[in-house]
Order: sequence, then structure tokens, then C-alpha cells
Amino acid sequence: MRLIAIVVTFNRLHQLQITLPALRDEAVDAIVVVDNASTDATPDWLASQGDDRVHVVTLPTNTGGAGGFEAGMAYARDHLSPDWVVLMDDDARPQPGALDTFRSETPTLEAGFPNLGIVVAAVFYPNGTLCEMNRPSRNPFWNLGLFARTLLRGTRSGFHLTDAQFAPDAPALPIDVASFVGYFVKASAWERAGLPEGGLFIYGDDVLYSLRLRRAGFAMAFVPKVRFTHDCGTMGDGFVYRPLWKIYYHCRNGVDIARQAAGPLIFPAALVYYTLIWWRRGRHCKGTERRLYYKMMRMGLRDGILGQRGRCAKVHRMVNT
Repeated sequence: MRLIAIVVTFNRLHQLQITLPALRDEAVDAIVVVDNASTDATPDWLASQGDDRVHVVTLPTNTGGAGGFEAGMAYARDHLSPDWVVLMDDDARPQPGALDTFRSETPTLEAGFPNLGIVVAAVFYPNGTLCEMNRPSRNPFWNLGLFARTLLRGTRSGFHLTDAQFAPDAPALPIDVASFVGYFVKASAWERAGLPEGGLFIYGDDVLYSLRLRRAGFAMAFVPKVRFTHDCGTMGDGFVYRPLWKIYYHCRNGVDIARQAAGPLIFPAALVYYTLIWWRRGRHCKGTERRLYYKMMRMGLRDGILGQRGRCAKVHRMVNT
């Protein structure tokens, strides 16, 4: 098995300086670092590494995580001929031995999950608690029981995996959606379904790619024995992203998630449901921040319905001023 790690970075050299050495200590054949036009010391530090296993892809502009993962996978496909790739942000890294565990577990997984295309790791904060933003899930719109449970219990307990299912000795489970941290993709999957959609900039690219791969017939397995650490701090109280310009992309791309997850017939009702969730989260903000949250939300909904893609400069100007 030829395994390639893909890391997307932007102006977080202090995190990259932890992640890259951690990957060098793992059973990985090559490491592709996608530099999303960093303006800090990242380019100079990468140029000084002198490791044949490290391949640096420097993008002319910041295309967000979505554009970075698309570029990194395209480079690996065209230049490194991987059997599998594993995706992660610059602030995420495998725990010691994680990639060895992936290699040893893969033959058993392929026997138990016909047409296996994606393997997903368990992700934790540095303090050992579960990383909520990386909690995998099933698609409730594809399962009537899950759908009913979601309506009764809400999104987190309705169709996301439970804490008990993250135990290291827990069995591998079929899932439908996961994030791009400890996200392993088999070559046959992207050969049939293509690469992630880079135009999404940030948020939702991993969900939409997961749904596309599942619709293409590939199985997705969550393997709690494979463990990653994510040293992230982007999500505040009530699942409100910081800084608030991220709310725009969360809602804009969320429109397409509702469309792809629910299908054309149920999409309008699904979008109303998602919108209600986003509106409730805005109540965790106060004063002018709350007004800005709801403005980002409205703009995201509008542009999502219109099918807009890419980085929205207007949103960044509004938040920064």
C-alpha cells in the first residue's frame, strides 16, 4: 500500500511545525503540504526542510481548505501514484502509530466493507476529549429510523456517533459523513467520483465530498482504533464559528449540503430545518455580534440558493471593519 498524507496550511507555521514532524515519524510514503499563499514565515520554513518525502505545492492565492485539498489530491494523483491518501489540516496530526494501525486494519476492513472507499479516524482535542466538529455521522435522510430520531433528539444525538462508539476497542462502523481530519480516501474512489470541490473555499467541502462518494457506491468506515489529534479553536459556544465571517460559508455551503443530503423532493423542508438550527445558534451571540451573525447567515443563505462559489471578499471586509 502506498499512502500519501496531504496537509493544507495557511499562516499557521506554529502548528505546521508540530504536524510535519509528527507525520515524518509515521508510516507514510510521502507528505504533500499545500501552502495556501501564506504570508508568514511558512514558505521559508518549508523551503529549508530538505526531506525528499515532503512535496510542497504553493498556491498563488488563498483558496481555503477546499481549494487546498483539491490541489493536494490532484498533485498526489498526478505525481505520486498513491493507493490511499489521508487528509488533515495543519493543526491536526495522527497520534503515534495511527498510520501503522490504518495499514494493518485495512485488509480486514476491505473484507467487511464491500467496495470500501473511505476510512475515517477518531479525532480528539489535545486534552483527550472528543473533537465535536469532527464527529462523524450518518445521513438521516437515507434512513427512516435515523430521521425520526433526529426530529425527536436533535442533530447531535440524532444521527451523529455516540461517545461510546469512540472507544479504541469499539468495532468499525458504517457512516456517511466525516470531516477532512484523518480522512483516508482510496484511489479508486476519486478515480470514479472525482476530487473535492475546491470552489467551496471552507466548510462543507468534506460533507459534500462524503455524500458524493457514498452516492457513487463506496462504503465509508469509521475506525476508532485509528486516532488523530486536532488542536483547533475555531468553534465557540453553541457551535458558533469564530471569526464570524465563517458563518457565511457555513450557511452558504450548508444550502448545498441540505440539497445533496435530502434530495430534490425533501430539500425545501430540509433547508427550513437547517435554517432554524443556524438561527438558534445565533442567540449565543450578543449585541452587535448577534446582528453581524444574522447578516452573515442571510447572505450565506442567499448566495447558497444562487449557487455562488469561491471566496466572498465583501464578507471579509464587513467583518474586518
